[in-house]
Amino acid sequence: MALRPLALLPGVLLLCLSTPSSGGQDAPVRVINIVAERFAFTPSQISVREGTVLELRITSDDTSHGFRLRGPTDVDVEIPKRNRGDVRVRVEAREPGTYAFECSRVCGAGHGFMRGTLRVTP
Repeated sequence: MALRPLALLPGVLLLCLSTPSSGGQDAPVRVINIVAERFAFTPSQISVREGTVLELRITSDDTSHGFRLRGPTDVDVEIPKRNRGDVRVRVEAREPGTYAFECSRVCGAGHGFMRGTLRVTP
């Protein structure tokens, strides 16, 4: 699976995970806004159906953070500090399972607790 930048604008980074698709480009996009702040993601649990195309729009309410989505996507992006824009990641939920995401930039004493899950159901 390749990570390919779609656009780079001031304060906005949009990434697309591209693989040979069986029609995911025609699927509707579900936008999920995620807020990072010490020491949590809100929401921290996301559930979608298999085949859903997600656009994660991630902002910070304080300092810069990271967002790493483990699994077949291997996303790892930096979230800018408060009021400096957002990061947008587009992912097709192609396989059922539970995928962990976490802060990948050390952000303080509670950094290790800054985690969440993306659950993809059949």
